[in-house]
Amino acid sequence: MEALATWKHGFEPNRISFTAMEEGLSSLDAVELGARYCEADETCMSVGKGGIPDELGTVTLDASIMNHEGNCGSVAFVQNYLHPISIARKVMEKTSHVMLAGAGAEKFAEREGFTASSLLTDASQKLFNKWKELPEGLNVRLRRSEEGEHEYVFEYSENGKKKELERTSLNESHDTIGLLARDKHGNLAGACTTSGLAFKIHGRVGDSPIIGAGLYVDGEIGGAVATGNGELVMRACSAFHIVELLRQGSSPEEALQVACERIKKDKHLTDDMQVGFLVLRDDGKWAAASLREGFQYAIATDAIANTLFG
Repeated sequence: MEALATWKHGFEPNRISFTAMEEGLSSLDAVELGARYCEADETCMSVGKGGIPDELGTVTLDASIMNHEGNCGSVAFVQNYLHPISIARKVMEKTSHVMLAGAGAEKFAEREGFTASSLLTDASQKLFNKWKELPEGLNVRLRRSEEGEHEYVFEYSENGKKKELERTSLNESHDTIGLLARDKHGNLAGACTTSGLAFKIHGRVGDSPIIGAGLYVDGEIGGAVATGNGELVMRACSAFHIVELLRQGSSPEEALQVACERIKKDKHLTDDMQVGFLVLRDDGKWAAASLREGFQYAIATDAIANTLFG
């Protein structure tokens, strides 16, 4: 068995996923449980409750889920529902559709028994207020390599000088959580969930709910998840690309290298953007890669206790 998850805030969700499979649950159940944990964690400001809002101060959520049989479901631009990953699974299991968005997804969630609630927290509201009061707003960017760190920062201008919000004002989690798992039956599954880009245009949707971009699983080949700048990933259809490279005989490491090289050719790429990938082959072999240093991920296998790498 194997479980993989993106970023430092994926460490505990990954532990939950692997433990669920040890207890006999399927890989699909496992990735959903891991994602739900992160969605409910208010200190994780890029997923679920407490996620950083958009330009209107509204938290909007995207999620997708896929199993080894090619079944998949996703939701996009969902407001006021805590667990978009579970709504996405309902879309997969209870409809003939793959994706529902906005008010339609919310109506479906209500019909399926999900309860609406506010997703804003004091911390995310405070950050939004700070963004609104600054004439040029807050710019969210990755530290450039020459700055010595690789964490995302919130930068603003004051009297013509660039400044950063103090770290005490922020949580270190900053991006989509993507999860992959292979259970004791050898079945693969994957999930992605996110609140998206901080202060995005109202209505913006990233790669996480797009099957083939942020997530793709083929039970006979492997699965891949992406995290980072969603526009870069969508233009490259990265998760599908990676799995297709596996199908053609590439190793997991080779597939990720090719996927990274493809994104590096994107004319929109700047030196403060990041994309990270995880891939899990149907035989349990896995790999991780990113455009630049700083990508963290959690791995748990029968031979490796849940460990944070990167």
